[in-house]
Amino acid sequence: MLHYIRDKTAVPYFSNLVWFIGIHVIELDKCVQTDEEHKNRGSLSNLVSQHLDHLNYLNDILIINCEFLNDVLTDHLLNRLLLPLYVYSLVNQDQSSDRPRISTQVSLYLLSQVFLTIHYAPLVDSLADVILNGDLSVFSSKPEHDVQRSSGESSIRCFIKPQESLEKSLEINRQRGKKKLQKRPNYKNVGEEEEEDKPPEDGHEDPDKAKSSEIGLKGTRTMGEEIEMVIMERSKAAEKAMVQVKEENTTDEEKSAAAAGAQACQSRPFLDMVYSTLECTDDDYYTLFVLCLLYAMSRNTGINPDKLEKIQLSLKPAKDSHSYNHVLVERLIRIMSQAAHPDGKVRLATLELACILLKQLVLIDGECIIKDVHLACLEGAREESVHLLRHFYKVKYYQGEEIFLDMFEDEYRGMMSKPLNVEYLMMDESILLPPTGTPLTGIDFVKRLPCGDVERTRRAIRVFFMLRALSLQLRKEPETQLPLTREEDLIKTDDVLDLNNSDLIACTVITKDGDQVQRFLAVDIYQMSLVEPDSKRLGWGVVKFAGLLQDMQVTGVEDDSRALNITIHKPASTPHSKPFPILQATFIFSDHIRCIIAKQRLAKGRIQARRMKMQRISALLDLPVQPSKEVMGFGHGTSSVQHLPFRFYEQSRRVGSDVTVQRSVFASVDKVPGMAAKKKKSLS
Repeated sequence: MLHYIRDKTAVPYFSNLVWFIGIHVIELDKCVQTDEEHKNRGSLSNLVSQHLDHLNYLNDILIINCEFLNDVLTDHLLNRLLLPLYVYSLVNQDQSSDRPRISTQVSLYLLSQVFLTIHYAPLVDSLADVILNGDLSVFSSKPEHDVQRSSGESSIRCFIKPQESLEKSLEINRQRGKKKLQKRPNYKNVGEEEEEDKPPEDGHEDPDKAKSSEIGLKGTRTMGEEIEMVIMERSKAAEKAMVQVKEENTTDEEKSAAAAGAQACQSRPFLDMVYSTLECTDDDYYTLFVLCLLYAMSRNTGINPDKLEKIQLSLKPAKDSHSYNHVLVERLIRIMSQAAHPDGKVRLATLELACILLKQLVLIDGECIIKDVHLACLEGAREESVHLLRHFYKVKYYQGEEIFLDMFEDEYRGMMSKPLNVEYLMMDESILLPPTGTPLTGIDFVKRLPCGDVERTRRAIRVFFMLRALSLQLRKEPETQLPLTREEDLIKTDDVLDLNNSDLIACTVITKDGDQVQRFLAVDIYQMSLVEPDSKRLGWGVVKFAGLLQDMQVTGVEDDSRALNITIHKPASTPHSKPFPILQATFIFSDHIRCIIAKQRLAKGRIQARRMKMQRISALLDLPVQPSKEVMGFGHGTSSVQHLPFRFYEQSRRVGSDVTVQRSVFASVDKVPGMAAKKKKSLS
C-alpha cells in the first residue's frame, strides 16, 4: 500500500505542490521588484505568510518520518525548487537566460526561512552542501546523455511545470489498465522498473521492446547516479583542499590567506557571493539577508556539523580548536565599523546580528580565542561609536535638552528587554524592501534607517551599547556602569527605613480615586518616597510608595496654596508609547510654607538626580565631568557618596561629618530628607 501511495499519489501530488510553491515565490519576487514607495506591503505580507505556511506544511510532512514520502518530497524539493530556483538565483541574474529566477535578496530571504523552519537532515544537509561547496555544474547534465533524455528528463535540476495537472494525473492512474501512464517531467516514477520487469499480462507485448524499455530505465538511473557522483567528488576535493591548508606549517595569518586562496581556486560561487555581499559599502540591504542565512544555517540541527566546521561556522566548535574563520570575522568587524560612522547606513538589526555571529565564532565554552589584531579592530570600532555619541551628547547637553537622558535609558532598557529574534525578523516582509528612513511606513526602528536628529541620536546610543557590551564580553570584563539605575539599589515598597534625624514633611495624599491617606514625604538623591511610622520601632518608617524623581512632574493648585499635584510616570516600554502614570495624586500640607518647601525639595531633587546621571554618562564617554552646582547640599559630599542611594550612606555619616562647618539645613548628610540606612523589618 505504501508503494502504491508513493508511486501513484505522492509523486503527482508533490510534483504539482512544488510547482505551485515555485509560482507563488515568483509572484512574491515580482511584488518586491515592482514596489514603489512601499505601496505593496499589504500584498507582500500575505505572500510571505503563505510561503511560511507552505514551509510549515512541508515540515509537518517530513517530521512524520515516513521514509517513502520523505524520499519523494526531498527529491522534488531539492531538484525542482530549492536548487534550480532558490540557489540558482544567488549568482545567476542573467536576464537573457530562459531559466526561471528570482532576485538575490528574495532568494537569501527564502533560504533563511527554509533553514529556520525545516530541520530534516537529508534535505537541509544536501542544500547546505551545495551552498557551501557547490558550483554551477550542479544545474547542468552531461551532453552525451542528451540522446537518452526524454521530455521527463530534460534537466536533472530544473524548475518546470508538470506535464499534467494533479487531477489529470490521478485520473490517469485510475485508468492505468486501459491507458499507459505518461512519464512526468518532475520525477522518475519510483518502482516503475519493477512494473516494467513484470511479464505482460495479456502476453502480446514484444520481448524486445520490454528489454529495450528496461535498458532505457537503467540508462536514466545511471545518468542520475553519475551526476550525483560528480557532485560528491567535487565536494570531497574541496574538503581535501581545506584539510591540506589546515595542515600546513604556517602562521595563522598565512593560513587564513591560504584558505581564502584555496576557496577561490575551488570556484565556489555561492559561498563567494556570501562573503562578497558582507562588504556593505553603500547600504546593508543584502548584508542583512546573508547574516540571517549564516545564522539560520549555523543553528539548523539537520546540517552535518562537519560541513559547518570546515568553514568554521559551527555553533559548537571543537573544544581544543583555537582557530576561526578570519575572513568572516573581518567582514563582521567591518560592518561594526561602518555602523559607527556618522553617515553609516547599517541598520541596528544588522549590527546586532553581526555581534551575535561574531560571538559565536570566537567564543568557545566562554573562552575567547579572538586574535589581538581583530580585537584591536573591534576596539577601534567601539572608539568610533564613543566619538559619535560624544557629538550628540555635547549638542544635547549644552542646548539644555533633558531628552538625552531619557533616550539613553530607554535605549538601554529596550536593548536588554527585547533582544533580536531572527525567527521573527524573517517573518517581517518589510525587510524585503530597500531600507527606508521614514517612520511613516510603520517599520520598526531597528529595521530601518534613522530619520531626523532625535533618531540619529537614538541610533548612536544603541550602537554604543552594542559595541560596548561586545567588547566587555570578549575581554571578560564585567559591566559596572550600566544601567544608570539599578533596581537593587532603589528603595522599594514595604522597605523599613531608619528615619531618625531625617527631614520629613507630613501630608495628606488624595489619589485619583478619591482615597485619602496620611503619609510623610521624604526625598532621596534619586527617589521620593511616602512612608508611614513603623508600629514596632520608634523613628523607623515603612515605605508605602517610592518613585524616581527624574520621572516626576509637580504643579501647584490654583485655588489652594497648601496643595500640589504630583505625577510620577513609569518609563515607557517603547519610545513611541505614552508613559504610564504610577502615581497621580494631590498632596495637601499643613500650611503654604510646608507646601513651598516640599515643592522646592522635589524640584531641586529632580534637577540633581538628572544632573548626576548625566555626569555618569560623561564618565562613560570619557568626557571630563563638569562639577555641578550645589543643589540640596549634595555638592559637598565625596563623589563616591554622591552616586549611591541614601541607604548606603551609613559609613559616610561617621566619617567626614564636621559640626563646625556652617551649612544650610540641606547641606548636612543627616539632614538631607530621607538620608538613612535601609534595614530589614524585624519581627521582634
